[in-house]
Amino acid sequence: MSFLNQLKNQAQTLREQESGFQQDLTAVTQATENACITALNYLRDLCAQLNVIKPPAAGRFSLDGKAPFPQMQMLNFRCDSRKKMHRGKEMFDYIGIGWDLLPSTGKVATHSIAVNFPPDLERVTKRLSFGHINHERKEQRHPETNKLQAYIFEYQTQSRGSVTLSPDQDTGQIAFRLSNIQEFAVDNMTYPAQQVTSGLLDELAKRIVGQQSRFV
Repeated sequence: MSFLNQLKNQAQTLREQESGFQQDLTAVTQATENACITALNYLRDLCAQLNVIKPPAAGRFSLDGKAPFPQMQMLNFRCDSRKKMHRGKEMFDYIGIGWDLLPSTGKVATHSIAVNFPPDLERVTKRLSFGHINHERKEQRHPETNKLQAYIFEYQTQSRGSVTLSPDQDTGQIAFRLSNIQEFAVDNMTYPAQQVTSGLLDELAKRIVGQQSRFV
């Protein structure tokens, strides 16, 4: 076989490999986009129903683990999505829902806590950030020595929760970010697009409203 024919065979093998890769990538991308459409339709409907039900927020919300927030209610659910240009095509960038966490009495109050240990300060600061909570931080100092004794946080008893889905059309994975569900915290997990079905989304909805759920 001539050297040129050897090169032709090598080039043909590479073309076949590239064609197979492109076909696989197209299938992965389509499966991811289909999962996003399923999720968007489900979450829009979920928000509409929960806006009527106005469920109480399950779990225990506290900044320092000691002073609890009042009983909170989940209100004003909304759903949003954005798209992006990827490989020359318009694809989903993210899908999200958000809601307000407000006292079930309807009255937002101002509370305060004192923090004087570094681990507690870090914990409270993170939870304030996770919860998007309006607050002020003040220093409490000894009246004679001026030594710092504690930080005083004055905060309002209102917050927000959210779930964001971020698809990766190249790998066929969808990342979930859950914020302030049953506590001031952020949980991250990833599912293959093929698993993002109405069944999985049912489990997500159960977790949001505080029912027993298999959504890890």
